[in-house]
Amino acid sequence: MAGRFAPRPTRTTVRGGHVGVAGAGAGGVPRQAAGPGRVRDWVPDGPLDLGLVLGPLRRGPGDPTFRAMPDGSVWRACRTPAGPGTLRVCAYGGAVRGQAWGPGAQWLLDRLPELLGAADDPSVFVPRHRLVALARHRRPGLRLTRSGLVLESLIPSILEQKVTTDEAYRAWRLLVRKFGEPAPGPAPGRMCVMPAPREWALIPSWEWHRAGVDNKRASTILRAVRVAGRLEEAAGMEPGAARARLEVVPGVGPWTSAETVQRSHGAPDEVTVGDLHLPRIVGWALAGDRDADDSVMLELLQPYAGQRHRAARLILLSGRVPGRRAPKMPRWDIGGL
Repeated sequence: MAGRFAPRPTRTTVRGGHVGVAGAGAGGVPRQAAGPGRVRDWVPDGPLDLGLVLGPLRRGPGDPTFRAMPDGSVWRACRTPAGPGTLRVCAYGGAVRGQAWGPGAQWLLDRLPELLGAADDPSVFVPRHRLVALARHRRPGLRLTRSGLVLESLIPSILEQKVTTDEAYRAWRLLVRKFGEPAPGPAPGRMCVMPAPREWALIPSWEWHRAGVDNKRASTILRAVRVAGRLEEAAGMEPGAARARLEVVPGVGPWTSAETVQRSHGAPDEVTVGDLHLPRIVGWALAGDRDADDSVMLELLQPYAGQRHRAARLILLSGRVPGRRAPKMPRWDIGGL
């Protein structure tokens, strides 16, 4: 969690990007002809920062399913219950416009307000520390997204288990581009929809290896996609019940389930436990303790019960992190073995 929500432009904000040629998609497969798409306008009831809200759905700067454009718009390629879909979101004045293409277009537009935090109520959050209050004041447009899609957050979270974020981002990028399908509509070049559950199950073992994914993580993903329907049902459950269902899958533990429901449910209290960096960042920011563990972190976040995930995000966005005392974790490319 800490690496993905820390105040870095490629992980917590939506900046930059490039406009690709929308003529071909993954593997050179031609994209479908781009029609006008479906459109929906929505007016939020308060400040809204698209970068902060949608940033957690981005898995690295090269994520094939997510693209941020220089004009401030954000593109997402999703596999919805109705089929693949592409969504473009842009803010203008005090409103937001969503435009969607593909079989999943209407599904995406129906859930556009929830995706942008309409189900989230930031007003109930009461800062208990000066640093948290200052971060909240500086980031009034922070809302917690609710994607309503479980597998699209679960699979990359499994890929992020026990490795650096760079390794996980690379694996996600390679697998989605090779086994996914071109995003519908006039999406920027090389945007892809992630593979369907059956396609994940058919990925050969050597392709997992080439992407740098060890057998433990690959096996966990294969077990998850076998029960994809049951896991997607968790999107309609309360976050605690959803996490319990996800953790029935061997290899999915508290860290992975929390990372998933934070995105799929917009869960304000599901703080990540078992993270390498987050306890130390929270401990340093709130108590000057750079050696804090999960128990200390949870104790420090107790005043924010019901809103602990939001508090943790604000702490990360404050930029107050302890200095490094050791080199970064080395990167291991098992694909070269």
